[in-house]
Amino acid sequence: MDITGEINYATFEIAQQRSKELEKDITANPSKYRVLTGDRPTGNLHIGHYFGSLKNRVRIQNLGVETYIVIADYQVLTDRDAFDRISEYVYALTVDYLACGLDPEKHKTYIFPHSHVPELNQLLLPFLTLVSNSELNRNPTIKEEISASSQNIINAGMYVYPVHQAADILFCKSNIVPVGKDQLPHIELTRTIARRFNNKYRPVFREPFGLLSETPMILGLDGSQKMSKSRNNSIAIKSTAEETLKMVKTAKTDSERFITYDPENRPEVANLLRISALCLDTSPEKLAGEIGDAGAKRLKEVATDALNTYFAPIREKRIQLEKDKQYIQSILRRGIEHGRNVAEQTLAEVREAMNMKLW
Repeated sequence: MDITGEINYATFEIAQQRSKELEKDITANPSKYRVLTGDRPTGNLHIGHYFGSLKNRVRIQNLGVETYIVIADYQVLTDRDAFDRISEYVYALTVDYLACGLDPEKHKTYIFPHSHVPELNQLLLPFLTLVSNSELNRNPTIKEEISASSQNIINAGMYVYPVHQAADILFCKSNIVPVGKDQLPHIELTRTIARRFNNKYRPVFREPFGLLSETPMILGLDGSQKMSKSRNNSIAIKSTAEETLKMVKTAKTDSERFITYDPENRPEVANLLRISALCLDTSPEKLAGEIGDAGAKRLKEVATDALNTYFAPIREKRIQLEKDKQYIQSILRRGIEHGRNVAEQTLAEVREAMNMKLW
């Protein structure tokens, strides 16, 4: 916050430095940390999700960090009318998570939809009293999301969603939230809510920090926008080899035959090089040098082969998981049960701090 007590959203450089320090300490002291992260159930996850966040979640889990994955089903209601398939997509996300390596059986990892943890959602009411309308109005992420939604009327749920997200983060007292740059304002608001609650009542919450991914944003196959299901420019993690080939063939490149890695001047070519390099564990610059004057056709062949080879075991595991709905249900039930237990404890502390405890 600045000296006026208002939320200061211009903290990217500070967040970058803090994130680097956190990375070192998480590796050395994983038991000090608890992670909260998640996704909206709007369809299957794509390779942008995988390289941007899922792969990192698995890495952090495997270090021994307690990990909470919230499937943000309520958020789907804030900016779209497509609610008829929410439960189907909750299952799809859970299958994607497990196929990619999140493992609630071997690790302290919990997967749950926040609509099934009512104690969590009760935190929304006291949290709303700790922020002003003007502070919500200035949240740049919400401004962008409202603009992108193309809605004539913005419902209150979307407007206050950053406060609901704060409840998601704080209910389990997480202190690390893996995010991209565009989500940092939500983390700053969450930190502000935690601080104001602790100061007004008594200390209950930890102030969480955003853990920035080092993976550059994965662009869609159009090469100009973030990869997104709604823009039809993505490759789903579950895609078959044939579907991947078909989608990569549609990817934009440019008219220059010699392949170079130049993100500023050749974003479409650079994006395919970056995706391929992530799959092949090499650098996009080296890959560009190997392709050279073989042109865009060869680049797309390399990208297709790299994607299909990398995701083959994940896709095979996913096919097996999809067949066992009872197992997926057991994972969700376990996550919900644990989430409710933790949320009940936190809510009890909150009631006591606010002098609402009756017995």
